[in-house]
Amino acid sequence: MPDWLRWLLVVILLVIAACLIFNQQIKDHLVGSYRPTITRQAIKKNSSKKANYDYGNVKDLNLQTAARVRAQKQPINIIGEITAPDANMTIPIAKGVDNTTLALAAGTMREDMQMGKGNYALAGHNMANGSKILFSSLYYHAKVGQMVYITDLNRVYEYRLYERKFIEPTQVEVVNNTKQPIITLITCNANGQRRLLLRGHFIKSEPFSQAPQKVQKNFSSKYTTGRNS
Repeated sequence: MPDWLRWLLVVILLVIAACLIFNQQIKDHLVGSYRPTITRQAIKKNSSKKANYDYGNVKDLNLQTAARVRAQKQPINIIGEITAPDANMTIPIAKGVDNTTLALAAGTMREDMQMGKGNYALAGHNMANGSKILFSSLYYHAKVGQMVYITDLNRVYEYRLYERKFIEPTQVEVVNNTKQPIITLITCNANGQRRLLLRGHFIKSEPFSQAPQKVQKNFSSKYTTGRNS
């Protein structure tokens, strides 16, 4: 074997080994560095688009999926944002729950949902290992009594968490609509065998400009997932 080919194989093996060793870090960077521009006009346009709501087909977020969706220019249809200040989380909300959508945002779990009405159910990935990406911060830091806010950039809708519990993946009825306005947040537990369910009562809504200043700052700042401040 020529020396140049031998060295090429060594380099390829080193690259493969590095990817295997730093798989989680690379995946976190690909997802965590996603910074979409969110506007009222884009939200209005995206709200009328069709989406996939088959949560049963969602797979664990792997490195290949994260790399693929980041390579796309307009991979998801963003319709709002969610922030949980006490859990240090602010991420986009996008239509549907397909693998592409959930790789970068919280996904809506029913087509007929409206902010501030009925059961507004969202799903998001838990990256585990202490991650701050996507719904990971909710898994590690969200508690009963904390506030969660969602927005379409016109109004902000406030919810107070009243329930935190683990459920089985088969308990899909938790996303059904309700008479009372609530928010339902669902993510995997650490090993992916069960689901963490968080629920909050609707408190009120107000124009974006009248929301708490910290909430406005979270929504108005250049988007980062798992922000550090």
